Amino acid sequence: MNLKHVLFAGAAALSLASCGGNDTTHNEAPKEAIKLLDPANMDTTVSPGENFFLYANGAWLNNNEIPDEQVRWGSFEQLIQRNQETLRELLETTAAKKDAAKGSPEQKVGDLYRSAMDTVAIEKAGITPLNATLAQIDAIQDVPGLMKQIAALQTQGISVLFGMGIGPDDKNVTQMIAQFYQGGLGLPDRDYYTKADPSMVKLREAYKAYQVNLLKMMGEDDAAATKDAADLFKLETTLANASMTRVAMRDPYKLYNKFDLAGAGKATPGMDWKALFADLKIGKEDSLIIATPGFFKELGKQLTATPLDVWKKYLKFHIVSDMAPYLSSNFDKLHFSFYGTEATGQKAQKPRWKRMLGVVDGAVGELLGKMYVDKHFKPQAKERMMELVNNLQETYADRIKRLDWMSDSTKQKALTKLNTFMKKIGYPDKWRDYSKLEIVGNDFVKNIMATSAWEYEYTIAKLGRPVDKTEWQMTPPTVNAYYNPAFNEIVFPAGILQFPFFDQSADDAVNYGGIGAVIGHEMTHGFDDQGRQYDAEGNLKDWWGPEDAKKFEEKTNVVVKQYDAFTVLDTVHVNGQLTLGENLADLGGLAIAYEAFKKTKQGKSNDKIDGFTPDQRFFLSWAQVWRSKSTDKEAQRRIVVDPHSPGEHRCNGPLSNMPEFYQAFGIKEGDKMWRPENERARVW
Repeated sequence: MNLKHVLFAGAAALSLASCGGNDTTHNEAPKEAIKLLDPANMDTTVSPGENFFLYANGAWLNNNEIPDEQVRWGSFEQLIQRNQETLRELLETTAAKKDAAKGSPEQKVGDLYRSAMDTVAIEKAGITPLNATLAQIDAIQDVPGLMKQIAALQTQGISVLFGMGIGPDDKNVTQMIAQFYQGGLGLPDRDYYTKADPSMVKLREAYKAYQVNLLKMMGEDDAAATKDAADLFKLETTLANASMTRVAMRDPYKLYNKFDLAGAGKATPGMDWKALFADLKIGKEDSLIIATPGFFKELGKQLTATPLDVWKKYLKFHIVSDMAPYLSSNFDKLHFSFYGTEATGQKAQKPRWKRMLGVVDGAVGELLGKMYVDKHFKPQAKERMMELVNNLQETYADRIKRLDWMSDSTKQKALTKLNTFMKKIGYPDKWRDYSKLEIVGNDFVKNIMATSAWEYEYTIAKLGRPVDKTEWQMTPPTVNAYYNPAFNEIVFPAGILQFPFFDQSADDAVNYGGIGAVIGHEMTHGFDDQGRQYDAEGNLKDWWGPEDAKKFEEKTNVVVKQYDAFTVLDTVHVNGQLTLGENLADLGGLAIAYEAFKKTKQGKSNDKIDGFTPDQRFFLSWAQVWRSKSTDKEAQRRIVVDPHSPGEHRCNGPLSNMPEFYQAFGIKEGDKMWRPENERARVW
């Protein structure tokens, strides 16, 4: 299974790229430097050695409330919001062009957004756009018919019960293969069904109430809805108990379970994979990867153990629940009341235009992306970003060569992998072809289904074709970045190439502490506990000497222990195993960015700007990137589902391992940020 490592879970959102980039040799004090590192955001009553996150961001945290429409608020969200306003203008201008040529990007983007904003038509339609699908489910007569309907839903982009995708075979990345994942749950994670934590028990009860209320809204009376909801929750609990934990799924070898169709049938009795492949329109294939065989084994059992009528109710409930945000306001509001307010603590829905921006980006993101790149993204940003990437790559190579725990033979293989990174910046060199996608201006749900079906056809068309390494897995407007081990690539969409990460007016300290650390972060994902298991070609293959692997694990265990000790809410701790890959990427990324910064003219000087040395500005820039606060419910949810640590610990964790940080701010023994040398983590 190919594991995409992102910088920030949940940050993938619509944004607009900056109009330029920073000259990496720029070292003059910027005229607006005070806005780049604003002292008004700091709380100097807190010692840097006590809590650097609060020292750098304390005043901002005290002076900023989480908006009612948000569950987290910080640097990422502020950037996203600024960009949404600009992108809204672009979309509304496009939607206003009623004379756009049929089939043109402007027509498709404009009509999709116009239909999404046509609340009068959406309200009038109610649930009727789903009536045909719900009737098909009512007509199911047996288990083969049930699976045929589930497959039909998959082809429409509705992934009820399990997930399915097409991607490179991890052990032969030149070949594409069908891959199947566990799914089928309405709660955020299996743990919410299986654990007795009070917050999980409370959310379980709220979910049961949501199930009852949605079934009633679908036409059932109180008694039927109560009974059916209990049956559905029992089935989901059974599936949850058969699901792998998120920590277990961090091991790519555990997820690599390749079968031919006959072997898959033996491993998962009750599952007719040959029939399923035919119904999924991939019947010509004879092999697949089942990431979680235990889940599908239980699913095969439940296909006959669970009454057919319960399965039909299950499908209808999940289809309506998944589609609720696109239906009339009664369904939309009920869906938000659980998945927004109850699950995350969000007090109010985002304005409709913001939500529909997300729909357009998710459905036709490269059409929208090209429109804004053409208008708002300067080539200089891409060129300057490439300079930074190359600087960080050279520095990373130097650090690998100096490692005292790795053998020369493994170092050479690590350097080969590093030097073959594919670098993608800003936007794709080749854009997706949406010519076969039809969008209308007056039927939102029809458009949602059309784009979902188009995406499915686009995906399955990859089977039997050469792997296309030019493809992107994020849209250009996204405020995020990622590493993809199958392609051995680092990707930086245009959306992240702006302040506080990257700014043409900033001094090197600010840019290296921001985007420099992001670059180092994504590079380090190629060598974290998961990424290191893939070779330079992207194959899941052990290229490490056994002693090197043992020493690596010893070093990463130090990181796990450190983050396990971090407290989030009362007695709730960070999960050091779940967050290990991201913590390693933060730790390595910051160290590499710092060393690269020290090669610049500013990095070699001691010239102060606004009273701060170059090193201090570097670390303050790092801290402001992770400036954020969350609702308690969202913080609790992310501890369970998010492989990233909370912002405070992403800031302070790596710093507590860096003697250069200690020197910059006079951190000494006895300070909370200080660690004994033998307890500090250093891997890459």
